Amino acid sequence: MKLFQSLTNRIFFGSALLAVSAISIAIFNVNRGVGRQAEQELQRGLDEAGTLIEEYRQVLVEHFTREARLVADLPRLKAAVYERDPDTIRPIVEEYRQQLKADLLVLTSKDGGLLAELMSPDVGPATSFASMPGVAAAGAGQESSFFWPQNNGALQVVSVPVFIDESGQREFFGALSVGFSLDAAAAARFKRLTNSDIAFGMDGTIRASTLPPSVWPQLTPLLAQDRLWERVPVGDQEYIAKTRELSPAAPPAVTGEPQAPRTGRAHAIILRSRTARLSFLNPLHRQLAVIAVVAVLAATLLSYAIARTVTRPLGAITATMREIARTGDLTRRIPPSAEAMWDDEDARLLAATFNSLTDSIARFQRDAAQRERLLSLGRLSTVVAHEIRNPLMIIRTALRPLRAPSPTPEQVRAAAADIDEETSRLNRIVSEVLDFARPIKFDLASTDLNALCEDAAKAAGSEPDAVPIRLDLDRRLDPVTTDAERLRLALVNILTNARHAVAAREGARDASLPIRLRTRRVGENRVAIEVTDQGTGIATEDLTRVFDPYFTTRRTGTGLGLAISRNIVEGLGGTIAMASRAGAGTEVRIELPGRSE
Repeated sequence: MKLFQSLTNRIFFGSALLAVSAISIAIFNVNRGVGRQAEQELQRGLDEAGTLIEEYRQVLVEHFTREARLVADLPRLKAAVYERDPDTIRPIVEEYRQQLKADLLVLTSKDGGLLAELMSPDVGPATSFASMPGVAAAGAGQESSFFWPQNNGALQVVSVPVFIDESGQREFFGALSVGFSLDAAAAARFKRLTNSDIAFGMDGTIRASTLPPSVWPQLTPLLAQDRLWERVPVGDQEYIAKTRELSPAAPPAVTGEPQAPRTGRAHAIILRSRTARLSFLNPLHRQLAVIAVVAVLAATLLSYAIARTVTRPLGAITATMREIARTGDLTRRIPPSAEAMWDDEDARLLAATFNSLTDSIARFQRDAAQRERLLSLGRLSTVVAHEIRNPLMIIRTALRPLRAPSPTPEQVRAAAADIDEETSRLNRIVSEVLDFARPIKFDLASTDLNALCEDAAKAAGSEPDAVPIRLDLDRRLDPVTTDAERLRLALVNILTNARHAVAAREGARDASLPIRLRTRRVGENRVAIEVTDQGTGIATEDLTRVFDPYFTTRRTGTGLGLAISRNIVEGLGGTIAMASRAGAGTEVRIELPGRSE
C-alpha cells in the first residue's frame, strides 16, 4: 500500500495504533473493573440485608418465646385455663396480648378446644387458629415455632404448653400461642432497616411486599429458588434479587421437652434496583468515553509530532539534495533548524554530518580550482602566444604602408585605427589572464543587491542595439555583505554572454525575447541572482565545460569571462550554476550568503 510507503506515515500509524490500543485497554479495564466492583457491592448489600432480616426475625422469635413462657407460667392464666371459662379468660388474654404487642394470641385447652383467640386488626379475618398443628403439639407438651399463611402476609407463631409441675410430674392444661406478622408493614420496616425492597412469600405465593401488587407475578418464580441471584425487570427498571428461606426458628428446647416438627415454608425476597444503584456508571461511562476520545486525539497528534521529529531531518537532507541536483551546487548546507524544541541530538548530528560532508566537498572544490588554475598556467604560454600573435600580426601588417616613402593620410588613419584596436585587445587579454591567475582580494561591505543588479544591467546594455534586460527584483531584500565591484564585474560578464547568445538567435532583437535578471531570497541567510535568456543555449556535451578556462564558443572570446566570474562568486562564499538546453536558452543562478562568511 502506498499509504505505508512513507516513513512518516508508518511511524505515525504505528505510534497512533499503540497509543489507541493502550488507551482502549486501560479504559476497558477501568470500565469493567468499576462495573464489576459495583455489581459486587450490590450483591454484598443484598447478602447483608438478608442476614440482617434473618437475625432480626430470630431476635423476635426468641423474644416472643421467652414472653410466652413467662405468661404461660403465670398462676392467673393457669387458673383461667383450668376453669375453662371463656368470659374469664378473654380479658386476661387481651391484657397479655397488648403487653406483649403481639399480632396474635391464642389460648387452647388440653383437648384442643379454643378458649381465646385475639388478633390485631392487621391480621385479617378470623381463622381457626386452634387447628394449627403447632397448637395441638403445644397442648401435648411440645414447644413449636411455625409459619401460618394469611391474606396480607405470613404469621410467625410460637406455641408453648401451659402446665403445672407438682412433685416432678407435669400436668398439661392447654397451649399458649403468640404470633407476629410478616406483612406489608413489616416489609416497610425491613426496607428502612436494609435500604432494600422486601417481599414475603409462602406456599408459592407472594403475600406482602414493598413493591406494588402489579409486579408480584414477576416475583413469584423466585420463591422456588433459594440463595440465587436473579435479575428481574420491573417496569422501566431492572432489579437484582436474592431469595432466602425463612427458618421457623424453633425456640430453644426446655430440658426434657421434645420438639414438634417444623411446619410451613416462608421466603423473603430481597431486591435492589440495579438500574438506580448503577446509575452512577452512566455519567462515568460518558466521562470515560470523552476522556478516551480526547486521549486518542492527543495521542494521534503526539504520534504525528513524534513522526515529524523523526522524519524532519531526513526531509531537510532530501530537500537539500534535491536542490543540489537541480542547481549542481555540491556545497549547499542544511540550514539550522528554526524550531529549537524539535532540534534534538540525532537531528543535529545528522545535519552536522551532512554539512561536514558538504564542507569537505567545498574545500575539495576550492583546492581543485586552485590546482586547475595552477595547471592552467602551464598552458598559459601557449594560449597567450596564440592570442597575442594575431593582434601582433595585424599591427605588423598595419605598419607596412607606413614604411612607404609617402604614405597617404588614409593609410595612416587606417593603420592607427588597427593598431589602437589590437592594442586594446592585447590589453584586455593581459588583464583577463592576470585576473584569472592571481588570487583575488575582496573588499567586503554592506551592499544593496538590487541597486548593484540595476547598475550591472545598465552597463551590459549600454549599446544602442543591445537586447533589453528585464529586472525582476525583490525589494524586500536586506543589504548583503559582499564585494560590490567584483560581483558587478561577474554579473556584467554573465549578462554580456547572455546578450551575445540572444543576438546570435534569429529575431533576437525582438522585445519579446528579453533577458531576465531576478533577485530573491532562497533561505534564512541566502539570496539568489538569476539571469535567464532565450538565446541559442549550450549543447549538453559543452555544459560541463563552460566554466573551464579558455573554453569559448565565440570566435572573438577568450574563454576566461565565466571562469573569472566563478572565481569571484566562490571567493565571496557563494555558488554559481548553469542550466541550459540547445535552442531553448540558458539560466545562470548565483547564490550568495546574506552576511559575511
